[in-house]
Amino acid sequence: MILERINEPQDIKNLTYDEMKILAGEIREFLISTISQTGGHLASNLGVVELTIALYRVFDLPRDKVIWDVGHQAYTHKILSGRKEGFGELRQFGGMSGFPKRKESPFDVFDTGHSSTSISAGLGMVQARDILGEAYRVISVIGDGALTGGMAYEALNNAGERKTNFIIILNDNNMSIAPNVGGMSTYLSELRAGEGYNQLKQNVSDSLKRVPYVGEPVVNVISKTKNTIKQMFVPGMLFEDMGITYLGPVDGHDIRKLTRIMREAKKIRRTVLIHVLTQKGKGYEPAEKHPEIFHGVGKFDIATGKAIKSGGKTYTGVFSDTICKMASENKKIVAVTAAMPDGTGLKAFAERFPKRFFDVGIAEQHAVTSAAGMAAAGLRPVVAVYSSFLQRAYDQILVDVCLQNLPVVFCIDRAGLVGADGETHQGIFDLTYLSSIPNMTVMAPKNCFELVDMIRFAFSLCSPVAIRYPRGKAYEGLAEFAEPITYGRAEMLYEESDIALIAVGSMVSTAEHIRDKLKTKGYSCSLVNGRFIKPIDTDMIDRLAPSHRFFITLEENVKAGGFGERVTDYLKQRWPEIPVMNITLPDDYVEHGDVTKLRSVLGIDSDSIMEKIEERLARPFGR
Repeated sequence: MILERINEPQDIKNLTYDEMKILAGEIREFLISTISQTGGHLASNLGVVELTIALYRVFDLPRDKVIWDVGHQAYTHKILSGRKEGFGELRQFGGMSGFPKRKESPFDVFDTGHSSTSISAGLGMVQARDILGEAYRVISVIGDGALTGGMAYEALNNAGERKTNFIIILNDNNMSIAPNVGGMSTYLSELRAGEGYNQLKQNVSDSLKRVPYVGEPVVNVISKTKNTIKQMFVPGMLFEDMGITYLGPVDGHDIRKLTRIMREAKKIRRTVLIHVLTQKGKGYEPAEKHPEIFHGVGKFDIATGKAIKSGGKTYTGVFSDTICKMASENKKIVAVTAAMPDGTGLKAFAERFPKRFFDVGIAEQHAVTSAAGMAAAGLRPVVAVYSSFLQRAYDQILVDVCLQNLPVVFCIDRAGLVGADGETHQGIFDLTYLSSIPNMTVMAPKNCFELVDMIRFAFSLCSPVAIRYPRGKAYEGLAEFAEPITYGRAEMLYEESDIALIAVGSMVSTAEHIRDKLKTKGYSCSLVNGRFIKPIDTDMIDRLAPSHRFFITLEENVKAGGFGERVTDYLKQRWPEIPVMNITLPDDYVEHGDVTKLRSVLGIDSDSIMEKIEERLARPFGR
């Protein structure tokens, strides 16, 4: 196998083009085999194999700097940079990250995980290079889906002014996580289709074919130079108007053409954009047919392409069913997402209510402000988004929604630890940044049934509301407790004395296990479902304080600015003699790994929490 001979970047430069073609096939087989066992981003990586090989062929890595936007497409890059053996532990705790990480390899020159950042980062490196008098190349690889994010245009606008070499590679597969939307998608489709070019080509071809003897040979020659003719129509369009030299489109699966155009790009003393056409999922039929399904996958059967997963309803599914039912009852309800209709559960809504569904592309800021506009005009929008993506629109939440006290409902999926995607995707900051905003109400359900109640309750209010819930299988326990939701009120689950456990969201079930363990050790213990992170239920705290000597709060969020700190602040003011223990995640970034493993390592599983509690109970209290 040729792949076995590739152990460092220099090895690729010694291969023939035929050998590189074989290598591309071997890499695809390796990726399919490996990711079927570990899970990961498959379709996007299958689409950039030849592109990555060409990058390693033409450039001197890691001296030259390649920045991968998002990082969903960097698996072949990791293979060619000597990390093939790490794929057995891809995205597992202590193993190789699924995204570029500077601490992992000198070939990863910039950490990525969220979209539309690579051009800005690349331009910053170009500016640093030139100021320091260095001579390496900088290449930013960005997908067409990422061009739905406004940050990319801010960077392009700035990059057009540079009079020094900076290479941008636009990987155009006409697909991000969901089908691309918006004007840029249409623009790129027109470039791909080349309507004006194709019409001219057909007219010229038809005319020449009518010329006796010489017509047909001339048509054959012209057909071989179609890319040259097509490029005549590109200058004056968007990229050229921004001061960026445009090259392409070029077949992203033809290594010879890719290397040729990249070498041409190296000669240009300004910003140059290479437009590369690729097929997402190439080489694996299920991924080619359903690239959105194989964007991010768990374990799957290679022969059938079917996922290997446990059954049961998910929080995402519960949200999907609930919002569809509510929309059928209330025609003012509309739904907004940022390129995640499948992941957030809005696909069913889009199918049932297409005129009331808005996918804005990878543009969370626009999603929030457009929802604010709809709310101001009398609609009832829900913004469905992942926790780690919503933080990109913090200013829009603060100014455009909450300052005006507009009734926008934020349904926040993937809150808390999400696992294998790591630092950039862990939803562990939302309670903090949302609770800091005036007029915002923040809730978290203890189980799937309470999620339904909270969504309905949120739409009964005329102010901003955020509901955060975890990834994966929905918890169905504690179903016997279903007290109606009242604004700002917690739910008493078990009322005793001595120790008070107040938990929110996913940590309520953990708190129940803690209570059971404390009971077996002879302690009396109350358990409260906080429900509201903002505002906290101070009446419940006052109710518990006279009969409890120790408070424990539990949340799946960082400590700083979280639920526990708000409870602690109140107790210090009103009941300063009562000690409080805050069970939280550390004020830090959390690496990738299985959620169960992470909870143990970070000390928020029931066994770890019990150790902390017992250690504290072994010491005297001040009261």
